[in-house]
Amino acid sequence: MTSVIKMRMAERAAQLSRQLNYPKGLLHNQVAIITGSGQGIGAECARLFANEGAKVVVSDIDGAKAEEVASKIRSGGGQAIAVAGDLLKDEYIKQLVAKAAEFGGGKIHIIVNNAGFTWDAVLHKMTDKQWDTIVALHGTVPFKIIREAAPYFRVKDGEPRNIINISSTSGVHGNAGQINYALAKAGVIGMTKTIAKEWGPAFGVRANTIAFGHIETRLTANKEAGAFVEVDGQKVALGIPEKQKQAPPGIVPYQDIPLRRPGTATEAASAVLAIASPLSSYISGQTISVTGGRNM
Repeated sequence: MTSVIKMRMAERAAQLSRQLNYPKGLLHNQVAIITGSGQGIGAECARLFANEGAKVVVSDIDGAKAEEVASKIRSGGGQAIAVAGDLLKDEYIKQLVAKAAEFGGGKIHIIVNNAGFTWDAVLHKMTDKQWDTIVALHGTVPFKIIREAAPYFRVKDGEPRNIINISSTSGVHGNAGQINYALAKAGVIGMTKTIAKEWGPAFGVRANTIAFGHIETRLTANKEAGAFVEVDGQKVALGIPEKQKQAPPGIVPYQDIPLRRPGTATEAASAVLAIASPLSSYISGQTISVTGGRNM
């Protein structure tokens, strides 16, 4: 998607916001932690949230990328800080929540648990390291962030509180070669429903899951492009082999997707914004599939 189209989409969203009596933005003055927001879907979430008046906390393991996203938001007139670190380290989670609360004057309103990557293998070749890392990052880490932020959500001040956990169609339907990722992403759905049931009645906290299908990110790009993450000194290649992505002769590309194309990071982030916004104020405990119609 070109930058011109992205700008037009942002302009239309801003216009809609003003028309709906949110002249300062749908998320005006709300403090939002967005993990994995140094690039991809997370970075787009940060940008869109800031455009709607949120105070964005950009969380990423890559400090340079996190600061770049936060700096662009600030240069555009928005409010953002970068808090870089490794989510698999408990001390960083404590630091992240503390700095977010400080940035927000003692308040946190939104958590988007988006950070993650895939480390695939078929079941009988899956190592303990692959299993433990992916289950921890996609399951345990969101739990620990939410638990650490509990004092800022279990409050009755009349302000909205919102938790959005990112899942995947792998968690909803399973996926060959992703047993670790599928289990973690399925667990996220159950965790989200539990939060909605525990914190909704007394505190009005909304909690929802968004399950993405094929979105254009480094996780679905051609593996040959060379993207990787490093886990304890081991490089983990990201992406899908180009041959695996190609449609066989005579088969329509993306035939299993009714819209016949992958989604963009902007489209994915727009769904997150929609659920975080007051336009979805009566939606809680749900799993929203953003798939272009795939798996319906």
